[in-house]
Amino acid sequence: MKAKGLTRETILDLAVVDRNFPAFEVGDAIAVSQWIKEGNKSRTQVFEGDVIAMHKNGISSTFLVRKIGSDNVAIERIYPMYSPLIDSIKLVHKGDVRRAKLFYMRDRIGKKARVKERVFTKQEKEAARQKASDLAAAKAKAQ
Repeated sequence: MKAKGLTRETILDLAVVDRNFPAFEVGDAIAVSQWIKEGNKSRTQVFEGDVIAMHKNGISSTFLVRKIGSDNVAIERIYPMYSPLIDSIKLVHKGDVRRAKLFYMRDRIGKKARVKERVFTKQEKEAARQKASDLAAAKAKAQ
């Protein structure tokens, strides 16, 4: 497709489809299930870790997930948000952070390398449930 006459914003929004992933942010712990192809077989593999960075740029949006593997070796993977290889994303828990990029976590080891979990109050939980039910009602009404 030729990009003649299209703006940069229009090109970045082409083929953007809602993937129905949970809303996650930097600092959250997520489990990403991705398709792995080995020979003529396909299987899903789960990569669970903390989101340390997100780049929101239309169709080329990415997020960076970091986990600590065996022998305390850190593993980071960059996932494109709209990749067909990502099967599903599960939100493990929300993180309580103050920054948009958590690259300082690379220098930390042991218990200091953890992201503090965000604890919700009853009012916040109720507001989140109400918002989710309102969105579900709006989707049902739109269809």
